[in-house]
Amino acid sequence: MRLRRAGSEDVQVHMTPLIDVVFLLLIFFMVSTTFERKSELDLRLPEANAERVERNPEGVEVSIDAAGRVYVNGQPLVDARVAGIRAALADFAGGAPAAPLVIRADADTPYQAVVSVMDAASQAGFVHLSLPVRRPGG
Repeated sequence: MRLRRAGSEDVQVHMTPLIDVVFLLLIFFMVSTTFERKSELDLRLPEANAERVERNPEGVEVSIDAAGRVYVNGQPLVDARVAGIRAALADFAGGAPAAPLVIRADADTPYQAVVSVMDAASQAGFVHLSLPVRRPGG
């Protein structure tokens, strides 16, 4: 008995379904991947060695002493809560929160006092904020 050979066909691999599967796997892994955030950071605060930049006279300056008392452009604030600081900043800025805001804090100032001033500045609309430092040994 003679068996007839079927005609030879060209063998082809279709790439389209393969590419679709690869893209689906890529999307699956991108969506299902979680990124871990650490809740605690070990920080060592830096010293600044930059050159001194002259102050802009139109800006608002907030000073905080070691006891946590707040001064805006040299005038003490009676209400050192966030709402009081925000109102004082709005008054001194004259409706122009685009003016630079300089926060000068004593090295022994409570951290909460600095954060309160930064929070009030953010609520008042200030976007240009600087914290001056002194050079080591200077």
